[in-house]
Amino acid sequence: MVSRVIPVDDFDLVIFGGSGDLAKRKILPGLYRRFVAGQMPETARIIGAARSDYSDDDYRQVAREAVEEHVSEVDQEVLSAFLGQIHYLAIDAKGDKGWSELRDLIRFEVINAFYFSVAPSLFGDLAERLHSNKIADKNSRVVVEKPFGRDLETAQALNETLAAHFKERQIYRIDHYLGKETVQNLMAVRFGNVLFEPLWKTHYIDHIQITVAEEIGVEGRGEYYDKSGAMRDMVQNHMMQLLCLIAMEPPSVFGSDAVRDEKLKVIRALQPVSNHEIVRGQYDGGEGLTSYREDVDNPRSHTESFIALKVHCANWRWAGVPFYLRTGKRLKARSSEITVVFKDLAHSIFEGDEARHRNILSIRLQPNEGMDLQVTIKEPGPGGMRLIDVPLDMTFADALGPDNDEIPDAYERLIMDVIRGNQTLFMRGDEVEAAWAWTDPIIEGWQERGDVPKPYDSCSAGPEDAMMLMHRDGRRWRDIKG
Repeated sequence: MVSRVIPVDDFDLVIFGGSGDLAKRKILPGLYRRFVAGQMPETARIIGAARSDYSDDDYRQVAREAVEEHVSEVDQEVLSAFLGQIHYLAIDAKGDKGWSELRDLIRFEVINAFYFSVAPSLFGDLAERLHSNKIADKNSRVVVEKPFGRDLETAQALNETLAAHFKERQIYRIDHYLGKETVQNLMAVRFGNVLFEPLWKTHYIDHIQITVAEEIGVEGRGEYYDKSGAMRDMVQNHMMQLLCLIAMEPPSVFGSDAVRDEKLKVIRALQPVSNHEIVRGQYDGGEGLTSYREDVDNPRSHTESFIALKVHCANWRWAGVPFYLRTGKRLKARSSEITVVFKDLAHSIFEGDEARHRNILSIRLQPNEGMDLQVTIKEPGPGGMRLIDVPLDMTFADALGPDNDEIPDAYERLIMDVIRGNQTLFMRGDEVEAAWAWTDPIIEGWQERGDVPKPYDSCSAGPEDAMMLMHRDGRRWRDIKG
């Protein structure tokens, strides 16, 4: 199946932090794939900007190595053409070096986008210099990476910093989870199928599970992670956004502000989470594996590498429907999944075990993006009415054919949305602040109580207490499968 590729208008994209890890792992490879797909105009330009004193050719070599490492199939002739659209400037975010050269290089007659692939502490310096050097104008766009603060106070300060130089319509807060094909398909499934939307409410849904499990530990992010933990690193942003897309009311139109207005209503409807509805964990070592505390080099760390929560949304649609969220590192498999468990039939004509069957919609974000719907059928063969559950499977790699590389990576999709001026899949400032306003009291609560994370075995499903969070409600977590 061949996807439709719609070219974008001509643009200059400046990547501040252009020699950093994110640029090399995601941004440059993603732009190359869009170039291969024919989505980038031949006149579009990518300008790397960082402290390193590279020449254009030096930076093109950095980009070449990044593409060759992170793209499975590379056409060298096409890659050379792509590299011809790349430039580089050495820039001092806190000084004057490079800014006049950037002003001379930028084409003001095309779309200008500035990607802040740097620490949030530099956002203000970059924004100030873009304006004082008359590089950014009212039509420019700026892309900022998480973390969007570490609490409500810092998030508000960050929003104020950006707002001093850019309108909200110019700011693109990027969360790569929202660029995943399956996440967007969640909206298509909900709002494009009469089969689901009438059932998407408390009358028919028993509960919803959201799992984001990782096999790896904190790896090289120990210093950052030990100051953040799973709640700040995953729940406040990625998982919050998934919850919003599941729980929001149908927007009046599929437009950026209409969608984000409905997401904001969900966040503001979330109830406070009580102590007994939270489980925090920290992975132990195992055979040949280090523990969390060893990985962060902090033998007394009380930061969680795992968290599970039971969350309620106080509105008519979701009254009485719990949302169970869990995320953690060094678990048994890498898996991100949303599970919608429908209620039992009001009355079953079958008896005994044959009556105990439920419809379950499973939405897989990674790996093997796709969806399946568990339905009940009669087991083939003689011997009476024996019922079994079978999945109606739609794995995207199978459903869309062998050319699975045509499914864009989340970053490349979102970057093209920036060029188009489409903010639908980007977080708005009031969304960020509302999410922190809900998150902060939860964190403050366990800090005041002096709670210590529960240890759990590496390569497991997490702490036993997380299992009990579901078991005492007569429910079970879905098995974590890679």
